[in-house]
Amino acid sequence: MSTALITGAAGGIGRELARQLAECGVKVIAACRKSSADLAKLPVRVEEGIDIATDEGCATLAARLVGVPLDLVIHNAGVLTEESLGSLDADAAARIRQQFEVNALAPLLLTALLAPQLARGAKLVLITSRMGSIADNTSGGYYGYRMSKAALNAAGRSLAIDLAPRGVVVAMLHPGFVQTPMTGGRGDVDAATAARNLLARIDEITPAASGSFLHANGSQLPW
Repeated sequence: MSTALITGAAGGIGRELARQLAECGVKVIAACRKSSADLAKLPVRVEEGIDIATDEGCATLAARLVGVPLDLVIHNAGVLTEESLGSLDADAAARIRQQFEVNALAPLLLTALLAPQLARGAKLVLITSRMGSIADNTSGGYYGYRMSKAALNAAGRSLAIDLAPRGVVVAMLHPGFVQTPMTGGRGDVDAATAARNLLARIDEITPAASGSFLHANGSQLPW
């Protein structure tokens, strides 16, 4: 039985990924700050009290998983806030720093801690956003989210290179505009559909495509 780790698994896309993987017979480890009633109903191993925004949170999760071979790691946890050029005060700067900590730095640090446990042929997935695309930015704003996701994409490309000798495949996947609490319930697709599309991309990605930035519908996204 393969083993998958998902961060940010209490709700939304993360919870759906956990549910659908468990239904396929995958042993799922669902990491979150605080569990939810919906997550508790699933046949998964829940690792609660994990705040990946901190070095201590990443270290705690890694310590709990010592010796566990990982076939799939999905860095799903994320933070989205809105900052405009005219509102870059001290509070906005703090929110931007938090988005870098959660969206970009935490996946990199956690991957470094768990790298020895990634099985040959394992897949490492970074749930990113097309808002991290520089070429695709036509509306501006959202400084922290855009910058942090662009940084995450850059980390993903380097991880694809550094982990290639171990046979680990890396993908940066945009789930679409999903109806979750993060988006205020707005979106073009529900969490179940988004998770299903993401898992299809994860299943089909090959070593030759490692380091790709893809939409959940399979299309290539511009950097």
